[in-house]
Amino acid sequence: MLFLGGRYIFAHYEVTIANLNGEAELAKATQTKLIIIQQAKAEKEAEVLKAEGTAQANKIIGESLKNNEAYLQWMWINRLDNQTNKTFVYVPTSGLIPNLESGRIGLADKVANQ
Repeated sequence: MLFLGGRYIFAHYEVTIANLNGEAELAKATQTKLIIIQQAKAEKEAEVLKAEGTAQANKIIGESLKNNEAYLQWMWINRLDNQTNKTFVYVPTSGLIPNLESGRIGLADKVANQ
């Protein structure tokens, strides 16, 4: 009878330990999940703040460039001057429309003169 009682106590002890281990794992998993959620919320807030800052900077730049064509032209020329590739292609125009036939006319004159 004592042996059976001891066996019962041992089995009950194993169940209790398993139950406590399960609860500890559940608590750990819950804590890990909460940490992941908090990190995601912090990253979201950081991205929102970054986007708001970028939008505000773009607005300031846009407002400062309105009606300031001379500065925009200066920036364009300055960027051209700082480029490593100094090759320019001239496209002849007539009334701001590219004159694509100019090369053919010159070529036709060369062929006719030969």
